Amino acid sequence: MTPRDDSGTPPDRPGNRWSDLDRPPLDAAALRRGLLREGGLWRSLDVVQRTGSTNSDLVARAAGGEAPEGAVLVAEEQTAARGRLDRRWTAPARSGIFFSVLLRPAAVPVARWGWLPLLTGVAVATGLSRTAGVDTALKWPNDLLVTVGGEERKAGGILAERADGDGVVVGVGINVTLRAGELPVPQAGSLALAGAASTDRDPLLRGVLRSLEDWYTRWRSVGGDPVASGLQETYAAGCATLGRRVRAELPGGRALVGEAVAVDGEGRLVLGTGAGVQEPVGAGDIVHLRPA
Repeated sequence: MTPRDDSGTPPDRPGNRWSDLDRPPLDAAALRRGLLREGGLWRSLDVVQRTGSTNSDLVARAAGGEAPEGAVLVAEEQTAARGRLDRRWTAPARSGIFFSVLLRPAAVPVARWGWLPLLTGVAVATGLSRTAGVDTALKWPNDLLVTVGGEERKAGGILAERADGDGVVVGVGINVTLRAGELPVPQAGSLALAGAASTDRDPLLRGVLRSLEDWYTRWRSVGGDPVASGLQETYAAGCATLGRRVRAELPGGRALVGEAVAVDGEGRLVLGTGAGVQEPVGAGDIVHLRPA
């Protein structure tokens, strides 16, 4: 008898969630048992097989009053995933971890909400270090970097969006088992290509979400203070952008070249542009430049 999934589809047919045995589906029930607890941050967790964008879906749920703080939405595949500057990207089904969470940091001044993508980066890097056994670094403001063949590659990204007035939806995409022939661009990478000790997505996702809960709870408890929470120091320690010569491509077509010398109290990247001038960058695309 030909094995079939719970929809009755043979495993060799397109769309069958068991068609690639190297990429088994997530166990939603086990994830809920491991992450949802009384008094914890995470209140609900849903896994969908396919959607356009978990961020867009969760923003819509929040607007409709259908999602509490701590709602987690995970997709096995996204067909219209968005990054910063409205960039689009896709990845094979079950090749990565693609999820969004709804946060409502009402106790934190809005001026400090800009730290949320950086906080998420620290949490993701910390969680993956523990569960995947792979060294990661952060590129300001929202990229996760790994080393593949001695080269710096992007293996993940973060996108934060306002939702429902006092809410923020933070989306995370991490390439886990993406193979060399599946890379969308040569500068991309994955945990597997970086030599991760484990690519089992269930413990990886649990580790990342537990780390995010820990960092977010700590940050929120001190009113979002990046110093008191330890966030500013930890981010700086893991940021591959600091100490590098970079080009900041700013809104409006302006570009700024200089050395990334610090991340300030508002989460902005501070560039030293010569003659002792330091200029903070709050938004833009950062390119790491090779040494001359």
